[in-house]
Amino acid sequence: MNRDRKLTRRELAAPLLGLAGAAILGGAARRGPRRSVVVLLDGFGPDYLEKSDMPTLKRWAKEGVFREVRGGMPSVTNANNASLCCACPPSVHGITGNSFLDEKTGRESFMEDPALLLAPTLFQRAAGEGVKSALLSSKKKTVKLLHRGSTVAIAAEEPDTASVERYGQAPPIYSAEINDWLWKVAVDLLQDRPDLGVVYVHTTDYPMHMHPPEAPESRAHLARIDDRLAEAAAVAPDAAFYITADHGLNRKTRGWDLDKACRNRGLTLRAAISAEKDRYPKHHRGLGGTAWIYLNAPADEKRAGDLIRGLEGVEAVLTRREAARRFDLMSSRIGDLVVLGDRDTVFGVLDSESEPMAADYRTHGSTYETAVPLIAYNAGPGLDTDSLRFNHDVARHLFPRKG
Repeated sequence: MNRDRKLTRRELAAPLLGLAGAAILGGAARRGPRRSVVVLLDGFGPDYLEKSDMPTLKRWAKEGVFREVRGGMPSVTNANNASLCCACPPSVHGITGNSFLDEKTGRESFMEDPALLLAPTLFQRAAGEGVKSALLSSKKKTVKLLHRGSTVAIAAEEPDTASVERYGQAPPIYSAEINDWLWKVAVDLLQDRPDLGVVYVHTTDYPMHMHPPEAPESRAHLARIDDRLAEAAAVAPDAAFYITADHGLNRKTRGWDLDKACRNRGLTLRAAISAEKDRYPKHHRGLGGTAWIYLNAPADEKRAGDLIRGLEGVEAVLTRREAARRFDLMSSRIGDLVVLGDRDTVFGVLDSESEPMAADYRTHGSTYETAVPLIAYNAGPGLDTDSLRFNHDVARHLFPRKG
């Protein structure tokens, strides 16, 4: 399922950094304690790497470790961000998507409450060894969910007063520029806070939702990020960089409201929830390639499964047990049934039971967005490269859990 991908001749010929890069290659980065920079480039599928001018990152891929690996399912941010930060799958940390039905309240809820996170974060594990850390995210939901144990926590979407005074007001969350603001903060902390042994950076995928990888806007956005990576390496030549993504993106053409579709066929569901739905509707309208189906009675399981399987674009309908086993999910936090769309199909709340998607609509959530790049640079001997199969494997060796 996972494979190494060779870079193209053009990628391998990407220019090196200047004197700072030479210092790193010359061994300066190997002296003293090695800081760790863990990066989740939201929505950064392999096609974005291939079609972008990112000479720094492509050089790191050539000289360091490069794999094409798998993100977790559903291919949404919260589940994969938690997996990377906790270095384990959702069956252990408990964050199975962006949304779920909270059985305690009986209501649909975003999976943002840190109380839902059942495994220690990278920041908690580092703090246990006396190491300070920073969590930087374009999205405030990430800081809310993952902040425990961090020394510094900054959300560009809602920065604190001190951050605004130092770095200026952040651009809106629905912009590409917010990622550049975030990286400016990251570079500054790497330069001025050498006491931070871990810096975790999570961008927003809004630009990827808006633009395919070949679009000039996408290439410009990723070129800016690449420039910031070069700056980060220049100010922190001792640092190891671990870079991956939560998911890719694809063009989608068909949407289903599964609650309405079942009701129109004579079956009322308790709930039908898109696992991708979060508080950023402009990204994706709350639609995604995986849906949780909650039944009113166990006896409805076969009928609901048969009805949904008959809808165009539905690739599979799994039982709770089947989905938990197949995707390493916590069974108590997914639906009675789990619906998977094909490459073109998404699920969520619509005005009617089905809807053709706009020509520029791009999103994720299905098995077709799980392929992601993984790059480790200046990592040293601690990284077991043979074990790299999933995105969360890249940081597993950092402050591993004891016991």
